[in-house]
Amino acid sequence: PRTSTRILSRLSKSQSCDITLEVLSWHEMKKHELNCFHYSAVIDACAKAAIWRKALELLSGMAQRQAEADIVTFCAAINACEKGGEWENALHLYWVMAQSVVQSNTITCSAAISACEKG
Repeated sequence: PRTSTRILSRLSKSQSCDITLEVLSWHEMKKHELNCFHYSAVIDACAKAAIWRKALELLSGMAQRQAEADIVTFCAAINACEKGGEWENALHLYWVMAQSVVQSNTITCSAAISACEKG
């Protein structure tokens, strides 16, 4: 899993969203064990490409794959909503996160506020 995490993180940083999504799909097809680090990298790539719907789809599908979202995952999804002008979805994610075991931090709060400013 560490090699996969590094690959997905590098792809995310290079803003190769399509390739990042393909790599994740390949891992899912092969039934590889994936965790929040893998999904966070791909959701971050979606955020950079402003593909908020796919980011939300990935976030919601994590539970089915026994991968729990963490603060980084939620922040990436909120950023995707911000970039897509989806302030209502960003606030909803912030609320969902607040209701879960994941504790908010300054970064997620700022991302939600930024989404509202841009929406």
